Amino acid sequence: MVETAPADRQATQVTPARLKDLEAALTRVIRGKPEAVRLSVVCLLARGHLLIEDVPGVGKTTLAQSLARSVDGRFHRLQFTADMLPGDILGVTVYNAHAREFEFKPGPVFTNFLLADEINRGTPKTQSALLEAMNESQVTIDGRSHELSRPFMVIATQNPAEYHGTYPLPESQLDRFLLRLRMGYPDQTSEREILKRGALPAAADVQPVLTGGELIELQGRVDQVRVDDSLLEYLLAIVERTRQNEALSLGVSPRGAQALYRASQALALVEGRAFVTPDDIKRLAIPVCAHRVMLGSRTGLQQRATGAPERVIEEILARVEVPR
Repeated sequence: MVETAPADRQATQVTPARLKDLEAALTRVIRGKPEAVRLSVVCLLARGHLLIEDVPGVGKTTLAQSLARSVDGRFHRLQFTADMLPGDILGVTVYNAHAREFEFKPGPVFTNFLLADEINRGTPKTQSALLEAMNESQVTIDGRSHELSRPFMVIATQNPAEYHGTYPLPESQLDRFLLRLRMGYPDQTSEREILKRGALPAAADVQPVLTGGELIELQGRVDQVRVDDSLLEYLLAIVERTRQNEALSLGVSPRGAQALYRASQALALVEGRAFVTPDDIKRLAIPVCAHRVMLGSRTGLQQRATGAPERVIEEILARVEVPR
């Protein structure tokens, strides 16, 4: 378990310059994706869990591994498959014949960073094993609760739902991910650089930039970032519009509103500010909210195919008045 940094260490020693170092370390591995890198750091600071979704071969696993290795802590990778069981993640209770008692054998979830690779290839029963861990930072086995280490973060990758052999994540699972990123293909300039330079540095080459204690200290600093009352009302207006929109059958939950609030504070800290701006909320609305809403059955097939929840949220952002 990683302990909190000493109280006498000044937080200014680890921010914002150290956060720039963290981004630089990730950028050396992930080329041409500065927004994905920044948002992954935001998720880390906000004590959230990260879902990276896209087609194979665009760097999902590399980003997840690099982010986990950039902090000096324990790291475990799980490749999800259809035959994986909950015990393969959480651990099991076995009988010790010598001691004549049952003892708990912790599973891979007892770490600081858990990479759930291709999480939607696991069955719903296996996926649900992470629900308590992601929400409460503990797991319950045979009626006994076991606290997880701090910091604790799940970084999951998944292929698009239309790929064969996948099980869509249920709404309750999606709601526990603070952010969902889509990598996308690199731009032509970045891809040309990748091809000319040959093999890029691997995620295993990433050296820790922050200690676990420093990360916990920075996560505490997020709470001190000021959010003006007018911005709070702006955020709540966006959330309320998702619940009233005719194109959506499921709006953003209270957990989602909390996620948008804290992510906005974390983004401000990453950018060296002690206050949130309207642009912070607008920039994070889609990564934080799009995976938490559902299109309604009345939405036409064409809109369901091409518009997706992202477009609906963009329309909401265009209609909600920005505070001045």
